[in-house]
Amino acid sequence: MTAFADAVIAVISALEPGDVVTYGEVAAEAGYPGAARAVGGILRTSEGLPWWRVVGAGGRLRTPDPVRQARLLADEGVLIVNGRVAG
Repeated sequence: MTAFADAVIAVISALEPGDVVTYGEVAAEAGYPGAARAVGGILRTSEGLPWWRVVGAGGRLRTPDPVRQARLLADEGVLIVNGRVAG
């Protein structure tokens, strides 16, 4: 694995139930600001990560299965309105 992948995995693995971050926030926290799209690539290829806690800019659900993502977030107490994290 690359240093980038390891850093992204560490950031996402540290998220607690109910935490929601954007792809851009993960990239910046991992030390790679501007690499938001690459974070999505890591999520697609790494099993066991809480992928549903990572959303697009503005809180938009941006996964191939936004209905499942909304359900998983709602199960953790996150309010979803019109395909976005509210509040």
